[in-house]
Amino acid sequence: MKLSAAALSSTQKFYSTVASRPCKTVDRILRVDHAGELGADRIYAGQMAVLGNTSIGKTIQHMWDQEKEHKAKLQELIPKYRARPTALLPLWHVAGYALGAGTALLGKEAAMACTVAVEAVITDHYNSQIRELSRLQAETGQDHTELLQIISKFRDEEMEHHDTGLAHDAEQAPAYQLLSQVIKAGCLGAIWASERI
Repeated sequence: MKLSAAALSSTQKFYSTVASRPCKTVDRILRVDHAGELGADRIYAGQMAVLGNTSIGKTIQHMWDQEKEHKAKLQELIPKYRARPTALLPLWHVAGYALGAGTALLGKEAAMACTVAVEAVITDHYNSQIRELSRLQAETGQDHTELLQIISKFRDEEMEHHDTGLAHDAEQAPAYQLLSQVIKAGCLGAIWASERI
């Protein structure tokens, strides 16, 4: 059976559209990572607003500069991979700033406790994504080398932030364990929502 030119053109358009759609795993990963890096950028902005002119200001600025690079890279990758950003970006913008400024108002130690809690969750999350993408690449033959390298770099820098927070007395924050658990639970909830909405 021979297809007409119109039917052939329609079929080619369908398959080219399907081929250009992002892998669901990549779409989800980029959506949640973009949301997370925007949130991290806002956390450090809030911390700098309160503690920027203190002894910890330069340290916070260094971590914030790295988060700005992460956010910029993900803003570049979202359209490149045709991924859909989360609809919750405005919420994470406000919540991130409030978390950063709020913990900073409790003192340098609480700000660093916030950093340690957030970065512990993010480091684990990035490790899970690295395993997932590696498995997907092995099973399907799709090349995810670029994303694996980017996520690995981000993971290493987030771990550096975690360690920096510990080195700057995070564990001396009032009610450290409670504060840490509440922030971690909030991060896990934000990850869950951003992957889906």
